[in-house]
Amino acid sequence: MDQSPKTKVLFLCTGNSCRSQIAEAWLRLLGGESFEVYSAGLEPHGVNPFTTAVMEEAGLDISNQRSKHIDAYIGKINFDYLITVCGNADERCPYFPGMGARLHWPFEDPAAFLGPEDQKMDKFREVRDKIKAKIQTWLA
Repeated sequence: MDQSPKTKVLFLCTGNSCRSQIAEAWLRLLGGESFEVYSAGLEPHGVNPFTTAVMEEAGLDISNQRSKHIDAYIGKINFDYLITVCGNADERCPYFPGMGARLHWPFEDPAAFLGPEDQKMDKFREVRDKIKAKIQTWLA
């Protein structure tokens, strides 16, 4: 049995391609050694290349992060917090033993933005920065 004093957090969204990946990276950086951070999706479909690019701009290399299905964690890890970062995940997430406190932090889906690549990058940056600010506030 894991006796780690770290707070275990799971960020959940639909695709585990943008928002939950960004949140995982920020909390891992900003929360330091106090947190064990995970992310997953209800229908994972790979990390969006724009996600990797905007996090790299912010000095975070997430190239080793992978899209994972929530089933990879259900019944295997007891989380202190399950944080949904999109409405779809909040509505569809099953309740499961070991999910801990459930929080909902809705963020716009930057992958749904339609427009030229430079504007799409701006949308990803905007969401990245909003997620960072939310995590900083939560940690404070």
